This record gives sequence, structure tokens and C-alpha cells, in this order.
Amino acid sequence: MIKQQLEVGVSALGLTLSEKQLAQLQTYVELLMRWNKVYNITAIRDVKQILPLHLFDSLAVTPFLQGSRCLDVGSGGGLPGIPLAIMCPEQAFVLLDTVGKKTRFMQQAVIQIALPHVSIVQSRVESWSPETAFDAIISRAFASLHDFVALSARHLKPDGRLYAMKGRYPAEELTQLPAGFQVIAEHKLEVPQLDAERFLIEITRENNHE
Repeated sequence: MIKQQLEVGVSALGLTLSEKQLAQLQTYVELLMRWNKVYNITAIRDVKQILPLHLFDSLAVTPFLQGSRCLDVGSGGGLPGIPLAIMCPEQAFVLLDTVGKKTRFMQQAVIQIALPHVSIVQSRVESWSPETAFDAIISRAFASLHDFVALSARHLKPDGRLYAMKGRYPAEELTQLPAGFQVIAEHKLEVPQLDAERFLIEITRENNHE
């Protein structure tokens, strides 16, 4: 049933997946459901809800993600990082979270799904010191755009992009970006089987967009 619903959703998103990628996504969903029973990785437990709310929601941003190195801040159960890493095997991903049970789950998922281009880090974003900056930093967990930019931008390359995944359109938050940053694109996402608004906001440093 998972595979069939996956195929329908991926097709509706207009994405093309190999059999390997489809199998990897299915394995990820099954692992998430299994760990959820014991460790409460996500509050959503019904697979019919997990697929649209978590998986399709994550996959919907695939066409917009740029750069060769991506940081997923507050990745939780690996969202959107693991689905995006499955879709983009040529890009390196680092998934960051503060909660031990969630980073352990992500580490296990990365091993079982076989994603050698994905690294897991347990840390707060503001206290972490990576050796290399990132082309792209994404999050679907931050409470506000201001906090996401203020805490994460230190890890961004000068010409990199921040990608904020949002539910309702964050009109007020957009007026409160830290100085020196600007929105360069807004995308209304159409997520299959999900009757709710979803947006992706792209942010760069000022005077630094194409």
C-alpha cells in the first residue's frame, strides 16, 4: 500500500524516480513508522497522513533546491533532509538536530537506506562549527523566519540560499528578517493529498542574487 500511494504522490508532484529511489523512500517511511511506536519521532502515526504531511511535503521542494552542499536545520526525523537526499544523490547533506533519539533514528535510516552522502550531527545550530559553509540551508521546523536566518546564516556561503518551509504564508514574519537579508523567491507548493497551504521562501544576503 505504501508503494502505491508513494507512486501516486510522486507522479502528482511531477517528479521522476528510479526503482531504487522509490524503494529507498518506502524503506524510510517503514523505518519511521517502526521507530515511532517506541521513540515517538513524530506525532503523526498513520501512514496515510505521514506520506502527504511529511514525505510529499518534503519532496515538493526538490525542484527549487540549489547547490552541492545542503544543511537541514532541526531535521527531527530527517525531514526534509532524507527525502531530498534520496532525490538528489549528487548533493551532500548534513542533518542537524538537538534531540538524541532523533539523530539516532536518522543515523540508522541513513545506514539502512544507504545514503553515503548524508551526515548526521547532534547539536544546536548556533553552537555548531562546521569546517565548510553550505550552499543551501533548509528548515521546516523553525518557529520564525527571523530566528531561522539569525541562527543559521553563519553557516551559509556568501552567495548561498536559505530555504524556509512554511505552512500559512508568513506575511508578518517577512517584515522581520534580520538586516542584510532579503527574500528573492516565494513558491506556493502544491502537496498531493494535503488540503493545506504550503510555501517555500528563498532568502539570500542583500545584493547577492542572480
